[in-house]
Amino acid sequence: VQLQASGGGLVQAGGSLRLSCAASGRTSYTYAVGWFRQAPGKERDLVAVINWNAGSTYYADSVKGRFTISRDNGLNTVYLQMNSLKPEDTAVYYCASSKFSVPTRGSEYGYWGQGTQVTVSS
Repeated sequence: VQLQASGGGLVQAGGSLRLSCAASGRTSYTYAVGWFRQAPGKERDLVAVINWNAGSTYYADSVKGRFTISRDNGLNTVYLQMNSLKPEDTAVYYCASSKFSVPTRGSEYGYWGQGTQVTVSS
């Protein structure tokens, strides 16, 4: 499975961005796609997960009510709509795919995209 993340950029606090994660290859073994983020000097944290078929979702507490994860099965693409962005959302965002239903740990993901930078200015 190959994952291509895009959509990052520079935005002011309170603004919005939409990230995309396009999957290709043997996607039939993908059951969930998650977005992670890693800020400088910090660990990589899970942001949101979506089950590919059922559409069930999971969000980190820090983004609940502001971020929305969705998917387009026909395009093999997962989106992360980020609203009301805060400076603390600044990080490199990665998408990853998993063979588990709604995985919440990085170790449950087998394939990773290259990352896209999101910078939120105050």
